[in-house]
Amino acid sequence: MARAGLGWSAADLGAKAGLARETVTRYESGSTIAPSTIKAMRGALEAAGADFLQISDKVGVAVPGAFQQ
Repeated sequence: MARAGLGWSAADLGAKAGLARETVTRYESGSTIAPSTIKAMRGALEAAGADFLQISDKVGVAVPGAFQQ
Protein backbone atom coordinates (compact mmCIF):
# COMPACT_ATOMS: atom_id res chain seq x y z
CA MET A 1 0.00 0.00 0.00
CA ALA A 2 2.61 2.55 1.03
CA ARG A 3 4.91 1.84 -1.90
CA ALA A 4 2.10 2.14 -4.41
CA GLY A 5 0.75 5.27 -2.72
CA LEU A 6 4.12 6.93 -3.14
CA GLY A 7 4.25 5.89 -6.78
CA TRP A 8 7.36 3.76 -6.22
CA SER A 9 8.29 0.57 -8.01
CA ALA A 10 9.77 -2.38 -6.11
CA ALA A 11 13.16 -1.32 -7.48
CA ASP A 12 12.61 2.22 -6.10
CA LEU A 13 11.86 0.92 -2.60
CA GLY A 14 14.79 -1.47 -2.76
CA ALA A 15 17.18 1.29 -3.75
CA LYS A 16 15.93 3.68 -1.07
CA ALA A 17 16.10 0.94 1.60
CA GLY A 18 19.48 -0.41 0.47
CA LEU A 19 17.97 -3.73 -0.62
CA ALA A 20 17.59 -5.68 -3.83
CA ARG A 21 14.33 -5.38 -5.78
CA GLU A 22 13.95 -9.15 -5.39
CA THR A 23 13.88 -8.77 -1.60
CA VAL A 24 10.97 -6.34 -1.84
CA THR A 25 9.03 -8.61 -4.20
CA ARG A 26 9.69 -11.67 -2.01
CA TYR A 27 8.25 -9.82 0.98
CA GLU A 28 5.25 -8.58 -0.99
CA SER A 29 4.51 -12.13 -2.17
CA GLY A 30 4.35 -13.34 1.43
CA SER A 31 7.81 -14.78 2.00
CA THR A 32 9.40 -14.43 5.42
CA ILE A 33 12.26 -11.95 5.60
CA ALA A 34 14.47 -10.71 8.43
CA PRO A 35 13.03 -8.12 10.81
CA SER A 36 15.95 -5.82 9.98
CA THR A 37 14.89 -5.91 6.33
CA ILE A 38 11.34 -4.92 7.22
CA LYS A 39 12.74 -2.12 9.37
CA ALA A 40 14.83 -0.85 6.45
CA MET A 41 11.81 -0.80 4.13
CA ARG A 42 9.62 0.89 6.72
CA GLY A 43 12.32 3.47 7.39
CA ALA A 44 12.59 4.34 3.68
CA LEU A 45 8.81 4.65 3.39
CA GLU A 46 8.55 6.82 6.51
CA ALA A 47 11.41 9.04 5.28
CA ALA A 48 9.30 9.66 2.17
CA GLY A 49 6.36 10.73 4.35
CA ALA A 50 4.37 7.52 4.83
CA ASP A 51 2.62 7.25 8.22
CA PHE A 52 1.71 3.78 9.45
CA LEU A 53 -1.46 3.70 11.53
CA GLN A 54 -3.08 1.13 13.79
CA ILE A 55 -6.55 1.61 15.20
CA SER A 56 -7.87 -1.31 17.19
CA ASP A 57 -7.31 -4.35 14.95
CA LYS A 58 -7.00 -2.33 11.73
CA VAL A 59 -3.74 -1.27 10.11
CA GLY A 60 -3.36 1.33 7.38
CA VAL A 61 -0.99 3.81 5.86
CA ALA A 62 -1.29 7.46 4.89
CA VAL A 63 0.97 8.96 2.24
CA PRO A 64 1.48 12.58 1.24
CA GLY A 65 -0.32 13.74 -1.84
CA ALA A 66 -3.20 15.77 -3.13
CA PHE A 67 -6.69 14.47 -2.40
CA GLN A 68 -8.92 14.70 -5.44
CA GLN A 69 -12.63 13.93 -5.71
